[in-house]
Amino acid sequence: MSTLTKNRKYALEKIEAGKAYPLIEAAKLVKEVTTTKFDASVDIDVRLGVDPRKANQMVRGVVSLPNGTGKQVKVLALCPPELEAAAKEAGADYVGLDEYIEKIKGGWTDVDVIITTPAVMGKLGALGRILGPRGLMPNPKSGTVTNDVAKAIKEVKQGKIDFKVDKYGIVHASIGKVSFTAEQIAENAQEFISTLIKLKPSTAKGTYIKSIYLSSTMSPGIKVDPKSIEI
Repeated sequence: MSTLTKNRKYALEKIEAGKAYPLIEAAKLVKEVTTTKFDASVDIDVRLGVDPRKANQMVRGVVSLPNGTGKQVKVLALCPPELEAAAKEAGADYVGLDEYIEKIKGGWTDVDVIITTPAVMGKLGALGRILGPRGLMPNPKSGTVTNDVAKAIKEVKQGKIDFKVDKYGIVHASIGKVSFTAEQIAENAQEFISTLIKLKPSTAKGTYIKSIYLSSTMSPGIKVDPKSIEI
């Protein structure tokens, strides 16, 4: 336990309390203060000036990170037999239909993303209570319900992520690994924030980007200066 405290102390000494860092500096710092033995994820948390309880202020969307996420994303393609070969070729880890629906009913959810077609969506209604709470339910808005299953699989494998504002007005996403260069982390963060800005609801009043924090799995949050973001 003492090493964790020591590492935490080191991290807190490096991060100036109350200071908002330019994005590239924050990216360098998150690498510097991460002392985990494993390749920790780099996360971003953006607080938005929206009221998520209002339907017209719900911010959700997808973004393709220029440098990917660094994660091996496990994809299940639920598709009719005629699309199976294309789904496998595109890199899906699991491909099928009825047998996987039965597996999910039995509690199997060992995937990160499920991609399906509009025609198959009707069969997934009964799986909502299993997939919904785990964020696995396919959704046309996030591009996971589509007739071009192969294209969607490739995009997810290359670093396309979906996000949604939570009830506190915060959008959270993993945007890389600490093994990335600071420039790669900053580029991914920039792309993510630019996408959020494009999605600003017309009904949102006042400051839209209220705060931005970068952190890794075990590090404290590092405040990013919103003025350092290129719009």
